[in-house]
Amino acid sequence: MTRTDAASTPACQASGETLSSPPVTPGPKYQVLHRTTFEYASPVTDSTNVLHLEPRTFPFQKTLQSFIEIKPATRLRGFRDLFDNITHHFELPSPHDRLQITSRLRVQNLKLELPEAARFDGFEAYEDPDTRERVWPFLQESRYVSSHPMIWKQAVDLGADATSIFEKGMAIMHWIHSEFRYDTGATHVSTHLEEAFEHRHGVCQDFTHVMIGLCRSVGIPARYASGYLYNGPRDDLIGAQASHAWPEIYLPTIGWVGFDATNGNLADERYIKIAVGRDYDDVAPVKGSYHGTGHCRLSVTVEVEKVGD
Repeated sequence: MTRTDAASTPACQASGETLSSPPVTPGPKYQVLHRTTFEYASPVTDSTNVLHLEPRTFPFQKTLQSFIEIKPATRLRGFRDLFDNITHHFELPSPHDRLQITSRLRVQNLKLELPEAARFDGFEAYEDPDTRERVWPFLQESRYVSSHPMIWKQAVDLGADATSIFEKGMAIMHWIHSEFRYDTGATHVSTHLEEAFEHRHGVCQDFTHVMIGLCRSVGIPARYASGYLYNGPRDDLIGAQASHAWPEIYLPTIGWVGFDATNGNLADERYIKIAVGRDYDDVAPVKGSYHGTGHCRLSVTVEVEKVGD
């Protein structure tokens, strides 16, 4: 059987984050607890798992501490995937009727400060050969993001008068935010972009796939970012109760910038990024398989706390 934590869920070239150093205004510190528990109706064996739960340091985010605990206890093997994400693998060959994966981490974010030039990057900037090589994987189709004539047509119409990449990205983001309904019961972890686009509802994973598809269809490199969201005392953001996802667009002047279509705002210092890839399939927090019963109860707990400025 296969199962995935659906809580939301060439290397140097693909992961190139920025062409220039971002501003370094200190931002808040956060700590995150993410616990995933699988309870099986009868003992299972040969459990094999891949985790994306430990963040690497990104241009606007520094990892201060990270710890992953597996019960039953086993050895974790770490490596970097094709997108330079910190990835872990473990196996449990012996019978077990419960698997618990706990991640604890602490990060410090920087304030999101975009240089004025980044807001005016034109599409001609993508013609640079080095830039094309860096972003090529994020212009292609992927498992959950396909090319489709209706998606292309919609993308062309949105922000038709936009003269910059940033302006076009904002138009696409605001359209999704206004036209799509956030509905936790409407889709599932394997819902494809085309289904979410047709029905105009879903969760952050679906909103992210739709925006990635719209951007790629008109030549804007876009990738999937997974992580968490600090809601703060105002409690006015969607998606903070579990893992969160948002799309990122490549702005040549500064690099990858998050455009959260679920909430209709840029991914600022409230966003805690864990992994990036072409779509959800590349960054699922927990993905694995096992031999045994198909009756499994999944529970996920996510707690995000601000611990300093």
